[in-house]
Amino acid sequence: MCSAGAGIGACLANIEGRNEAPRPSPPVATCARRFRSKMMKHIPAGTGPPGKLKQAGREEALTGPNFRRARRRALLLAALVCLWGGSAANAQGVSVRIARQFGISYMPLTIMEQKHLLEQQGKALGLEIKTEWVQFTSGTPMNEALISGNLDFASGGVGPLLSIWGKTRENLGVKAVAALNSMPLYLNTINPAVKTIQDFTDNDRIGLPAVRVSIQAITLQMAAEQAFGPGQGGKLDPLTVSLGHPDAMAQMMSGRSEISAHFGSAPFMYQELEDKRVHKVLDSYQVLGGPHTFNVVWATSRFHDRNRKVLAAFVAALDQAMKEIAADPAAAAALWVKAENSKLSAAEIEKMIRLPENEWTLVPKKILAYADYMSRAGMIPTKPSSWQDVFFEEAHKLPGS
Repeated sequence: MCSAGAGIGACLANIEGRNEAPRPSPPVATCARRFRSKMMKHIPAGTGPPGKLKQAGREEALTGPNFRRARRRALLLAALVCLWGGSAANAQGVSVRIARQFGISYMPLTIMEQKHLLEQQGKALGLEIKTEWVQFTSGTPMNEALISGNLDFASGGVGPLLSIWGKTRENLGVKAVAALNSMPLYLNTINPAVKTIQDFTDNDRIGLPAVRVSIQAITLQMAAEQAFGPGQGGKLDPLTVSLGHPDAMAQMMSGRSEISAHFGSAPFMYQELEDKRVHKVLDSYQVLGGPHTFNVVWATSRFHDRNRKVLAAFVAALDQAMKEIAADPAAAAALWVKAENSKLSAAEIEKMIRLPENEWTLVPKKILAYADYMSRAGMIPTKPSSWQDVFFEEAHKLPGS
């Protein structure tokens, strides 16, 4: 068969009309026939088969050796074209829709998009992957797009993941594909009177991606339970406002908005702290007792089961992007700044990448800590028995928690 896995000799046999290889698939056989016919028409005078050929109105004797050499060259070219065509014909085409949010925590996905890593990994598995990238401000609308079939890969905080996992266990079976990172979340404020979360009053408003369901909102609830006692997780919910990180930061920093605090993520939380008016009230690593997963990527079981090669290519591309970040933070920072059209410099982003508290890793961390709280608070119908319950089996070998 004339394909990427076949040799040139096999293709030549097909084109020359010999039966030295298995019969090719129809597209390649057609390629062979067409090239055999067309190339024979363009063999120059004086190189035809022994005998006579009417050429330019006269008879001309043709020599056998010259003909065979020219014919062989023409057929070799045809074989190479058939090899290329066979490879393209045999590649499996698939379109993939991927969503991400704002911030450097999604840097591996940005690198994947900009450097076409998923497409490259797909080709290694015999797939021709076409990607469509979209950007959201929170996980809630992403989950809606995923459920409606308008999205294949969603990405966001652990809270939205656990929410959709709990809601779809009996139908779509949404699960995590991989973790994206381990990064802290800061609750910053411009109100000098607020030293701890117990100091917030009705005059304060806290901007975060999505009220009650974003990972920032759930982390705040966990902190409130620790500060105010059992059953008090929702005590600060009335003070929270759904805002994308860029808007929440802008409103808080203006000093003229009702937003006096922002529970954000990198790079926004670091930018805010450069202003002397701003100070940190809460660090999620304190609430969780150590480093935890911030973002994850998830998909439906239907998509997973029908596209296992795509999932394998996706995880391989994600791992490649993470290794590039670790190997060359400066290059990763420059790429991210350009792709996001950020006002920050590459040097500023590189500094954030190099902070020991930030790690881009596939390994899930403290997923069960979030699941335990969300189960007790009635936010998910059941608590997973292990973190593996929330992830597809390809991730189960990782040393997660």
